[in-house]
Order: sequence, then structure tokens, then C-alpha cells
Amino acid sequence: MDWALKRDLQAQLAEERGYYLFPAGTRTRLALIYPNSYFVGMSNLGLHVVYDLLNRRDDTACERAFLPDRQTWPRYVRTRTPLMTVETQTPLSEFPLLAFVLSFEMDYFHVLDILAQSHVPLRASARGERDALIIAGGPCATFNPEPLAGVVDAFIIGEGEAIMPAFMDAYQAGVQAGEDRRALLRRLAQVPGVYAPSLYTVTYHDDGTVQAITPATAAVPAQVERQYVHDLDAWPAHTVVVTDNTEFNFYLIETARGCGRHCRFCMAGYCFRVPRNRSLAVVEQEVRAALPYGKKVGLMGAAISDYPEVNALCQYILGQGLTMSVASFRADSVTPELVEALAASGLQTLTLAPEAGTSRMRDIINKGIEEEHLFHSIDLGVAAGIRNFRLYIMVGLPYEEEADVDGIIDLANRVKDYMEAHGARGTLTLSVNPFIPKPFTPFQWLPMGERKLVTKRLKRLEQALRKRKQVIVNIESPKESYVQGVLARGDRRVGEALLRAQELAMAAGDNAARAGSGAKQFKRAMKESRLAAEFYLYRERTAEEIFPWEHLAMGFRKEYLQRELDKAGKEEFTPRCFDGCHRCGVC
Repeated sequence: MDWALKRDLQAQLAEERGYYLFPAGTRTRLALIYPNSYFVGMSNLGLHVVYDLLNRRDDTACERAFLPDRQTWPRYVRTRTPLMTVETQTPLSEFPLLAFVLSFEMDYFHVLDILAQSHVPLRASARGERDALIIAGGPCATFNPEPLAGVVDAFIIGEGEAIMPAFMDAYQAGVQAGEDRRALLRRLAQVPGVYAPSLYTVTYHDDGTVQAITPATAAVPAQVERQYVHDLDAWPAHTVVVTDNTEFNFYLIETARGCGRHCRFCMAGYCFRVPRNRSLAVVEQEVRAALPYGKKVGLMGAAISDYPEVNALCQYILGQGLTMSVASFRADSVTPELVEALAASGLQTLTLAPEAGTSRMRDIINKGIEEEHLFHSIDLGVAAGIRNFRLYIMVGLPYEEEADVDGIIDLANRVKDYMEAHGARGTLTLSVNPFIPKPFTPFQWLPMGERKLVTKRLKRLEQALRKRKQVIVNIESPKESYVQGVLARGDRRVGEALLRAQELAMAAGDNAARAGSGAKQFKRAMKESRLAAEFYLYRERTAEEIFPWEHLAMGFRKEYLQRELDKAGKEEFTPRCFDGCHRCGVC
């Protein structure tokens, strides 16, 4: 044990405001773990929401834990110090419940690092009655939990506010009844939105595709239905623990949840449907709660500009003497008032997300944004004094052709020309990502773009714009993107490769220098597990194939996604959600 590491956590806690702390032995203890650094994790609004939700109960003490940063991790490994919570510096192995927030696929490697360093058996099947019960929620847990099915005891499928109260009630009842681990899991699996993978058997055809996903008992549902909050006003979502040591250093407030824009590439647009707005009165109340901290208000939502009372909200925030930022907005709904409020708050770069460089590709992905919207947004930004702009772009989208890559280059040049012609002589940044077809989207049947081809197109894009002054092209690592692709689309067998990669990293001593080193060993682990990455990445699925996530129900019909895929091939547009709409089945 390195006692200096414990003192570091105590110092971190001393800089916080708003945390919960309860006397030992008075409540059931749960460690809420974000499998990345404190700096990143404390900017995750979902962590704040669940932390507050659990601690408001009269029977639960929820504490937080994070992956140590790159400088600190080697000290934990070298001194064999177990990972501890921020609130009481208690080793994670002493908690009966460990709950992970899964936002990004690459954090799966960190989950294994955290459990290994905490002396918790990695495999769920290896844990005994005295070991912690491992649960996980968040976007990745909702759309495809299978790669971690051998590690996690129970997944939260949907939104925490709609599931965790009933989950904790069932857990407490099972513990009081003296149930063993298996019986407790059976009880938890009967809570709507809870998926216990050990209670389901997956069989495969000879060609490697899924044959069936079968419940072990009639007591658990054949399909686990996603749960979501219907009335957001009943569940305010805002920063709970205030600290300056975060990625954004904002006081976060969620204005809306879900999206009804039907962008065909966007998993969040499907797995968090229906679009829901908080009332202006409730959001204003949360803004007032931010006043004592004097922080910039960070408005969270799928597209802040789609919030129906965004102009009034901007005026209210500025009128309270606060500044603001937004998670995202859409170029076709942005208002002058919103841009002016952002500029008045010190925003220096306006971010737009056309996603593709040609109208044809934007029709295929159903983005609904045309160039006139982009240039209008630039006009609004320039008028407000903003000089820098950023474009989010994807390469390797379905049905992409070389001309579409040329379209990205052409669009970037014309946007930069337009900026300069209108007095915005700042920087144009392109943030470019290889496209990954995600579960529960119309593109789930399609292959990911072949890596060599996508890498070639990315390089051509970068080279074409390299000589243009004040144009920056930031490209996400193709190597990492294709690991993400396997994890996002993988089944339980990929989970075995994850575990093997962890074993290889520890045997080589890689994890002693850096957490997440299992990613370096993942390709080798896939081969040793006799799994081909190409099987998960480059194979077009048939309409009849059973997906690894087939036993989860997001609320919409599979036929709806197939129709959207057909419309993508025909470059047909689907209008946004509207009152009385019953197209997808969620409503």
C-alpha cells in the first residue's frame, strides 16, 4: 500500500463541493466507477446523475472511483496498491457492488485493468459469494453489452433513473432474504431493463453467426426492454459534485434527452429515442443552482439548438451574470441569439457537423443539413465576432465513393474561402473519424469500410489540405477505430479475446507502465482465440441473421430499421419525429 496515493485522494476530495459522505455501516455501499481518468469522468453528466440518485436513497452510500491518470497508474502497479474510492479511500474489493459507467468501447480495456488492480476476479464465473457484484450501464452497455458478458454480472439497459431505484430495491430484498449469488441475479433479472448475461445461453452456427440466444429459465425475459424516463422534469440532471479538475470545467445542465432527427449513422438517435425536453422553468431552476459556483453553464443535449425555448434560456443565463457553452447544435436550427450568447460567453470556435462533404452522402445518412445551413451558421458566427470554425466529418460511410472524398476537400476549401471573404481569418479545423456501423442503426447490416481503403482516403484528405494555411485536419487513429468496430459489433467470443489480451498485457508487464495496454495485445488475442476481425468488420449481414444484441429491445421495430436502410440506398429523406408519429414503434 502506497499511503501517498491515499493522501492524494484525500486532497482531491478536499477540493470538491457537493459530495456525499455517510457514517460507516449505516448503508449498503456501492462504488460508481468511471473507467477513465477523474479529469474525464467528472465531465460525464451521467455519473453525476446516478451518484445523486443513489445517495438520495436512505439505504445506499454511493462513492466514486476512477482510473488513475498516466502519471499515477505505474505507482499503483509498482506498489500493488488497490484502487480506492475518492470519498473514503476504501479499496474497491471491499464493496459489495461495483457499478461501471460505459461510454466508450476503448474503456473496456480499462474495466479489466481496474478489476485486476483491485484484486477482483475478472471473470464473473470465477467470483464467489464474498466477491462484489459487478454491474454496468451507459450507452455502450445499452446497445451491445456482449463483449463484457463474461465480466459483468448485470447490465442496465436504458436510462439509470428509470431502472436503478427498482434495481436497488430488488438487491436489498435479495440480500435480506439471504439469497446466494445465482438466486440474487435471477431476482435482479426480473427488474425491467436489467440484463444478467449468465442467465442466457448463446449458440452459434458453423459459419460463426449467432444461432440462438436462450434464457436459462422462464423467470427471465426472452427480450430485455430498454427503459427510459418519460417525464424529464421529474428527474433534473445537472452537476452534483463541483470541482475545477475536469475536462470542461463547466456546471453541466441537461436541457433535453433523445433525438428525433433520424440520422442513420447515430446510435444515440435510436437508443435514446423518444426526444424529450425539460421545461424552461425547471432548467432555469437548475441555472439558479449554478450561481454560487460562478462556473460557465454547459448545456447538454443531442442538439441544443433544437430546444424549443433556446433563445429565452440564453437570455436567462446571461441575465444571471453567467456564461454558457453547448454540447452541440445543428446548423439548420441555430439561432442568432444562441450564437451571440456563445460569443458573449467567450466562445472562439464554432463547431458544425455536416458529417459528409456532398449532398448525396448527407441524403444517404439522413443528416438533413445542406450547405446553405453551414454558410448561414458561419454568417451568424462572424457577425458575433467568432473567427474560428470546426467541421465534424466521417470517412468510410456506406455507399461512399471517391467523389465524396473530393467533396470533403472541396467543401473545406470553399468554407475557408467564405470565412476569409467575410472577415473570419481564423482557423478551420476538420475533425475526421472513420465511420463505424453501430448496433440498432439502419447501417448495422452493412460492413465497415475496408481499413486500407479508408486509410488511403484519410491520407488523401490530409495531403490535399496540408498546404492550405490555417486549415488543420485532425484524424482519429484508424487502428483504434477498427478495434472499436470489433468491440461495438462483437459477441461473447470477442469478450474472450478481451480477457486474453489482458492476460498477455500483464504477462508482458505492459500494464505496469500504462493502463489500457490490453489494446496493444488485442490483435494477437483475437488470433489466439481463433477469431477473425474481418468477420465482425467487413461482413454484410443478411436480413435473417441474428445479431449478438438481438435479445435487447430498444422499442422500435427491426423492420423500421430495414426500411431506413433501403431508403439510404435510394438516397431518400426521412423527416424528423413529430407529434402523432408512429413510424418506428417507440411511441
